[in-house]
Amino acid sequence: MIQRFQDAIPLAFSIAVLAFIWVEVSLNFSFHWVTDGDLGIGLALPGSFHLIAPAAFITWALFFAAGADAAATVKVSFGTLAGSVAGLVLMLVGPAVADLPDFWGLALVIAILAFVAVVLMGAGDWWYVPAIFGAFASVVFWWMATGLDSWAEAGGGVGNSVEALADPATAGSGAFGGVLSTPAEWVFASTLASLACGVLLGKVSAVAAGLLTPASKTDERAREHSA
Repeated sequence: MIQRFQDAIPLAFSIAVLAFIWVEVSLNFSFHWVTDGDLGIGLALPGSFHLIAPAAFITWALFFAAGADAAATVKVSFGTLAGSVAGLVLMLVGPAVADLPDFWGLALVIAILAFVAVVLMGAGDWWYVPAIFGAFASVVFWWMATGLDSWAEAGGGVGNSVEALADPATAGSGAFGGVLSTPAEWVFASTLASLACGVLLGKVSAVAAGLLTPASKTDERAREHSA
């Protein structure tokens, strides 16, 4: 058991360092670097495009669940794109099927998208449904957190400025009193970019762990895989 803990240290160290860097960069990007005005509380109003710190951890985990190799990079990357596009379809089509406060339109579009995603498993191993579902759920979650733009009237805010935030008619209905109100197309772009960062973090953490692992251990694992 002690040996297993020791073997996990290189990977644990690489993930810990990269997690620190990602959270520091993504939150500063959204609340200090690329912003649309000072909120007066030490933070700034995030721009329409921002990085979503938790989203990257989803694709990071999926990368390892898929095998943490070149094939996993392809599967999770494509699944991330497909799932994010499906989320965009929901945000654009669902509200046109049934207006707020009726949920059946969203439910119907989700059911159709889920059916298509699962049926297409027959296309091959590269069609990785867990990544598609994970990316889709991430887009939908961020859509909900940022005001359900296009379904809720002006849910994503109008103008995305401190002045607009001060007016209930233009503030939007996103989290923190409208601070995170975001138009649907920017929900898609921000989520897709953040999920893509997660795939990159997974790849880098795996490579870094390999570099930190003693050569003898690397050779031993290579022999185990070839056996």
